[in-house]
Amino acid sequence: MTAATPLSARTVTELGPDTPSGVALRTPDYPLEGRRVGIVHFGVGGFHRAHQALYLDRLFSGAGRADWAVCGVGLLPGDVRMRDALVPQDGLYTLVSTGPDGTRDARVIGSIAEYLYAPEDPEAVLARMTDEGVKIVSLTVTEGGYNYSPTTGEFLTETPAAARDLARGEGEHPETFFGFIVEALRRRRAAGTKPFTVLSCDNIRGNGDLAQRMILAFAQHRDAELAAWIRQDVAFPNCMVDRITPVTTEADRAMVAEECGVDDAWPVVSEDFLQWVLEDRFPAGRPAFEEVGVQMVHDVEPYELMKLRLLNCSHQVIAYFGLLLGHTYAHEACQDEVLVRFTRELYMDREGTPTVPEVPGIDLEAYKDQLIARFGNEHVRDTLARLAAESSDRIPTWMVPVIRENLAAGRDVSACAAVVASWARYAEGVGENGEEWPVVDRLRERVMAAAAQHDDDILIFLRDEELFGDLVEHQAFTRPYAEALTTLREQGARALLERSVG
Repeated sequence: MTAATPLSARTVTELGPDTPSGVALRTPDYPLEGRRVGIVHFGVGGFHRAHQALYLDRLFSGAGRADWAVCGVGLLPGDVRMRDALVPQDGLYTLVSTGPDGTRDARVIGSIAEYLYAPEDPEAVLARMTDEGVKIVSLTVTEGGYNYSPTTGEFLTETPAAARDLARGEGEHPETFFGFIVEALRRRRAAGTKPFTVLSCDNIRGNGDLAQRMILAFAQHRDAELAAWIRQDVAFPNCMVDRITPVTTEADRAMVAEECGVDDAWPVVSEDFLQWVLEDRFPAGRPAFEEVGVQMVHDVEPYELMKLRLLNCSHQVIAYFGLLLGHTYAHEACQDEVLVRFTRELYMDREGTPTVPEVPGIDLEAYKDQLIARFGNEHVRDTLARLAAESSDRIPTWMVPVIRENLAAGRDVSACAAVVASWARYAEGVGENGEEWPVVDRLRERVMAAAAQHDDDILIFLRDEELFGDLVEHQAFTRPYAEALTTLREQGARALLERSVG
C-alpha cells in the first residue's frame, strides 16, 4: 500500500485526480502563494470548512486567483488543536462530501490562507483585522457564543470572559470576539479606514441582527460614541446556512489517507447537500458569491424559519428519542419507523410547518421529504450525541419559539412537549437499560440537577426561566409535557412514540 502524502502547499502538487480508491481528488487550481486575505473568521470548525470555505474555494477555482482568502482565528483553548492541524498544512485540508448512495466527492480546500490563535498573539489578530484589505469578519461561534439571555434577549455582562473584556483598560488585549471586533473597529475608525462587515453564519433566527445587538451592547459599555458609529456605519447581514457536518473521527482520517492518499491532520466529512441564503448587504464589498450557488436575497427570514423550525428542530426530535431508543447515529434513528412518523407527521407537519411563512421558490412538502432522506444518509454517520449536545442553547433558541407561536394561535403543542420531555429524560443521564451517557452542555450541572428531582416535581425542568421563560404557567403545554415525561420514565420512549402516532 502506498503511503499517504502529508498535506502542505509544497506537497499538494504531488496529489492528483488518481487516488488509491479511484475517488477523483480535486486540488486548488489557483496559486496558493497568491492568496490575499479579505475575510477574518472566528470559529474555524468542521461546519465553516464544509460550507463558507468551500464556497470561496469554488469561487477561487473559477477566477484563477484567491482575492478573498480567509484568516481563521481561534479564541478558546480547544482551538489549539485546529492551529496545530492547519498551520503545518498551510491552511489546506481535505473535504469529502458523501451522497446517500455512497458516492464521494473529495477536494483539497485552499481558501484558508492563515490561522491565528488569538491568546498566543492577540496583536497579530488585531493587525489583520485592521488591514484595509479585510472587508468581512465572519462568525461561527455556535448558538451559545453570543452571550445573551434567551429569555430577555439581553447581553450578559457578568459571564467571566465578557466581564474581563469589559473591565480592560485602553491598550489591553481582548479575549472574546466581541472585544476583538470592537477594538478593531475602534482602530479602523481612528485610522480613517472603512469598517468591515460583520457576518454571522450561526443557526440563529436573525443571526446578523443578533450579532449587531450583542456587539453594540458590548461597545456601549466600552465607548458610547464608538457604539453610535458602529450602529450607523457597520453592516450586519443575516443569512441561512445548511450542511450536515459530523465531528471528524479517526476513521475519517484513515479513510482520507487510504482512499484519497492524503495524510491530513484534520479532514472534514459532510453530506453532499449544501445551501447558503445571504442578505445582500455588504457596503465594504464582498466576493461574487452568486457565481458559486449562494442565494443572494433581500429578506432571509422565511428561509431561516424554514431551516430552523423544520431541520434544526427535527434534529432535536430524533436526538433524544433516538438515544433513549438505543440508537447511536442519525441514520439509525431514521430507520426506526415510529420515530420517523412522529418526526414527520406530528412535529414537522402538525406543529413546525404552521409556524413557517411562505418561502419563495420552495415546496415545503418536498423540502420535508428531503430532510428525512438527508437525516437517513448512512454514509455521513452523524451521531445523535452531536445533535443532543448544548441543548440549553438549542431548545430555547429553536423549539421554544415554535411552542410559543403555536400556543398563541391555540394550536396543539403536544409533540413539542414530548420533545422537551425527552430532553428532560435524557438529562437524567441514565438510559432505560442502565446505560450512561455524557450530557454535553454549558449548563450541564444545572439541567442534570433539575432532572434528578423529577420524582418530587414532574415540572421541575420547566421552572428554569432562563431556558423556558413562563412556559411552566401554560397548562396547554405542561399537561402534555407531564404526561409525556411520566410515560418516558415509567414505560419508555417507544411506548410514548407508539401512543402518539397511534
